Amino acid sequence: MRRWINRLMACSAVGFTALFISACTSATTDALSFAVPAPSLPPGGVSLISELDGGLVKQAGGGLLSEQDRLIALSAEYRALEYTAPAQPVFWQSADGRLTGTVTPSQPYRVGSQDCRQYSLILVGDGPAQQTAAGTACRNTDGSWSLIS
Repeated sequence: MRRWINRLMACSAVGFTALFISACTSATTDALSFAVPAPSLPPGGVSLISELDGGLVKQAGGGLLSEQDRLIALSAEYRALEYTAPAQPVFWQSADGRLTGTVTPSQPYRVGSQDCRQYSLILVGDGPAQQTAAGTACRNTDGSWSLIS
């Protein structure tokens, strides 16, 4: 009888370990699905992010950014809108490293036939004050996003 109980306990431990590893693997896969880095430019390139018309970065002090840095920030806005889970920030940094920012999207929702999202941007520069902006963008039929507010 004792031998049977020991075998049962050993099988339970093996089964529990397999179940635990399976659960961890599944949780890790789900958590990483939005952490996989997207390309720096969307598949449609600059034309898709140009529809943002300066995006929130323009509202949050885009005058501080060079053309290259503006493109980096707008790419982060596009990635946040297109690929990122709600409340998960997308980080970006200017080419020279002196400016950083985050773009955080909210839950997507539908207006008529368009997918829309509210999102916010935080821009941190050399000075002590950070600049913020918030707005709403909706996806166009070509896959681009247009800032509507």
